[in-house]
Amino acid sequence: METVRVVVGGAVCDRGRLLAARRSAPPALAGRWELPGGKVEEGETPEQALVRELREELGVEAEPLERIPGEWELKPGLVLRVWTARLISGEPAPLEDHDELRWLTPDRRDEVDWLDQDRPAVAEAMRRLEAASGVSAPSVSSASSAPSVSSGASDL
Repeated sequence: METVRVVVGGAVCDRGRLLAARRSAPPALAGRWELPGGKVEEGETPEQALVRELREELGVEAEPLERIPGEWELKPGLVLRVWTARLISGEPAPLEDHDELRWLTPDRRDEVDWLDQDRPAVAEAMRRLEAASGVSAPSVSSASSAPSVSSGASDL
């Protein structure tokens, strides 16, 4: 049986905004946006990996809060799992694997071209931000011609 390797993503939220990171590599992903994170190393919990990855990639200290339900296959044997996280200290900077960062409010989530696998977790993180703020962003899904939200892309 093949072992599944986990990539952790951080839905880093601060003051009603979600942090988006633009990939600078590899070429196939460059220019697309994602939730920052990386692979869980031997002997780490996913939460420990997320703290380490956010430190390495963004230069911040963050605290994982809740896992967003679901996991998304990146390629065979590699899955993405996402946690919400809060900043403890530092100002995020694109140190590794990214060339730009943006803070997005729920009403601006579609301003960037999210990686397909990140879209369901981004949608859930934005729903949580909206619920916490008590403000609902206009729904984009009603304008979509896609019949099902389960595809992940039709609700963004």
